Amino acid sequence: MTAAVPEAREAWLITGIPGAGKSTVARMLAGRFAKGAHIEGDRLAEMVVGGAVYPGQEPPEESTRQSVLAMRHLCLLARSFARAGFVPVLDYVSMTRGGIAFYRRALRRLALHLVVLNPGKETALARDRDRPEKTVAAYWTHLEDVMLRELPGIGLWVDNRDQTPEETVSYILRERDRARV
Repeated sequence: MTAAVPEAREAWLITGIPGAGKSTVARMLAGRFAKGAHIEGDRLAEMVVGGAVYPGQEPPEESTRQSVLAMRHLCLLARSFARAGFVPVLDYVSMTRGGIAFYRRALRRLALHLVVLNPGKETALARDRDRPEKTVAAYWTHLEDVMLRELPGIGLWVDNRDQTPEETVSYILRERDRARV
């Protein structure tokens, strides 16, 4: 019989426009915890292969439904990992106050930390060009305007345009209290 593992008491959500560095930073941040789990929203969204409607595509109600489905499953996985003692670090594009409120409700038993990566559109586009496996930023740079309108004053904002991922993660951990939502 194995000893009970203490549950994790916190969760992290890393957001920003495509190309902002969400997945790289989230994976590295999860690796800095004694027990951490990186949960990538894009991977969950990609599980829908028949009838997939990507965010912003037609019909909009189906696009929204599938985005909410991915968010719900991110939270289910986060709660499961937390119960097993792993600090969940989620990464997904979440640009609205309503989206952040969804995570706060779904993860209400965990101290939620929000990090908004904001390197700017040009940096995100340049990074996107350098990753041939996933070049999507050009379709989504308009989300920066939504993010700037909807999320000011919420979480820890990081201008990571001139930082390495390691520097960004170190900054996030130093400023963790400012990330709490």
